Parts: sequence; structure tokens; C-alpha cells
Amino acid sequence: MTIQANIPLAAFTTIGLGGTARFFAACNSDADLREALSHARREHLRVHILGGGSNTIFADEGFSGLVLSMAMTGVEFTDRGTHVLVRAAAGEPWDRIVEASIDRGLSGLECLSGIPGLVGATPMQNVGAYGQEVADTILSVEAVDRSSLQSVTFSKAECRFGYRTSRFKQEDSDRFVITGVAFSLATHARPSLRYPELQRAVDRTVNFNTMESGRPALTAVRDAVLRLRRSKSMVVDPADPNTRSVGSFFTNPVVPPATFHAIEDRWKAGGSPIPHFPAGSSVKIPAGWLVERAGYPKGFQKGRVGVSLHHALALVNHGGTTAELLTLAGEIEDAVYLRFGIRLEREPVIVQ
Repeated sequence: MTIQANIPLAAFTTIGLGGTARFFAACNSDADLREALSHARREHLRVHILGGGSNTIFADEGFSGLVLSMAMTGVEFTDRGTHVLVRAAAGEPWDRIVEASIDRGLSGLECLSGIPGLVGATPMQNVGAYGQEVADTILSVEAVDRSSLQSVTFSKAECRFGYRTSRFKQEDSDRFVITGVAFSLATHARPSLRYPELQRAVDRTVNFNTMESGRPALTAVRDAVLRLRRSKSMVVDPADPNTRSVGSFFTNPVVPPATFHAIEDRWKAGGSPIPHFPAGSSVKIPAGWLVERAGYPKGFQKGRVGVSLHHALALVNHGGTTAELLTLAGEIEDAVYLRFGIRLEREPVIVQ
């Protein structure tokens, strides 16, 4: 393993922002990871674990410690009858795993097609889209304890998954480094289309009800998801400037019914109902709708940053700085709070 000095970080993120890492190393194995963590401890260096950079924003000043890029790869498929165990190393590109699973006729990840980033990051924020979450199929998560350098395996229950969160993002955010994830995917199962938007996108191109289960139906869903994500600039594309983002910058608020009714009362003058969805005993409100109604429509631009032309939740870098982006994010949060009385929560990791 080689530790490099003074490495620009912007190129390692999808939003293209950030200064220089004082030290940088690519970890191709668990042994590399342990060696790097040991080195950082001896030299009293802060450590930041970097995946695909699709949910990371580095400060303009850079990072004064050691950035560790998770580069370990490898995928194993083990047949278990009605299910297949898929074990993927943390450094595998996420969409490669989704595509490989669909090619084998395995269901459970198809609605998560096109999401950028690496496998190791998916359990941290319980990645989800169009009615699916990785928590639905994760069997276990492998990690290294940063203090003891020992390997540990967590069951699905032990990961304590929630909406866009887990123990790895909450109470144990700086304790463990995820090195691999095991999924249990069904064979010959039919995809469940839970979102009307996705159902309509599928129906526009195929007669889904008459399609075979397995690979044909899964491929139809994947193709529709990719079309939808591209239409919102949510598939990384160097030719599309609106993809210079971290995807959704804010999570959809999930509130008790009483809070939702209070928000409705504040919006009565708006003249249209607030879109919302059930989330257990709570109510989920689309954050993009709140952002636009607070005065920040798609295509809004302030200086060299702005809101995506195609998705109100994506904040886009038009050649600006991290400071400019975070200032805009703060203004949007304040505007939503003043209009609706609710604080938006940020989804990306801000590294300073």
C-alpha cells in the first residue's frame, strides 16, 4: 500500500468540489485497511473513509488527515435454492452488482438501478429508491473495528436500519469501516412495483402483466428506472452538467400526523394539497415539493451553484465552491422552515 501526499479531492467526488488531502491511500484489501489505520494512529492523523464520492462533499480547505479510498473488489454468488447469497466487497461499484444480479434473474435490487457509489456505502444510509431499500435484502454486513482492527459481522437486525439511516451513520458513524455486504436475493420472483411513477414508466414500453418472471421482468424494471433517473439527471453523465451533484441533498421529512396537519394549516393559502405518503404510523412529505414551494424552483441558480434543472432535491456545482454550495443549502433550509415550520435534513456527508 502506498500513501500519497497532497492529492486533489474534487475528482474523487461526483459533485467535483473540495480541496487537497494531506495524505491519500487506496485500500485494495482488509490488510491494506488495517495497515493504513495503524499508520494513522501512529502519526495521530484523522481518517476519512471514501467510497465512490457520490454522497461526499469535501471542504474547500481540503482534509488535513488521511483519506482512505475503499478499492477492495470481488463478488460471489452462492445458490441456496429459492434464494442466492450475493457477497460483494465494499469497493465494488453498486450498479455493477445490480446489473449482475438481474442478469442472473435475481430480484430485490432492480429498483436501485443507476444509483452511483460503491457497495460499502449502501448499508450506511440504507440506500433506497422507488419502494426498495437495501435493508430489504441485506443478510449481513462485514466491517473492521477502527479501534481494535478486528473483523466483525453484523446481522441485518444488528445494523438497525431506518429510513436512510443505520447504526453506521448514527451511533457508530466513526467506529466501523464496512468491508463487505451479503445480500439474499430471490430466484424466479416477480418485481413489485410500489411507485405509480415507476409503474407508468414500465407500462409505456412493455406489457408487464404478461412478461415472464425473472430476468425479462427484472430487465424491464431496470430499464424503466434508468430512464427515470436519467430524466432527473440522477445517473452520472459527464455530458450532463446537472449530474455534478450528490443526488438528493435533503431527505424526505417523515413526521407524525399531528405535525403534518400543522404543516397543512400553514399551507392553506397555497391553494393545492400537500403531496404525502404513509410511512408506518407517520407521514412522508416530498422534500423537493417543499424546496420548490419555499422559493427555489428547478433551475434556480445563485452564483456558481444552483438547483438542478430536473430535480429540486439536487444541488448542482456550476464551477463554484463548497462554501457557496453550503450557503445555498442553508438558505433553502431556512426558507423551508419559515414557510412550513419544518427543518430539512441533509443527506450527504460534509467533510471538513
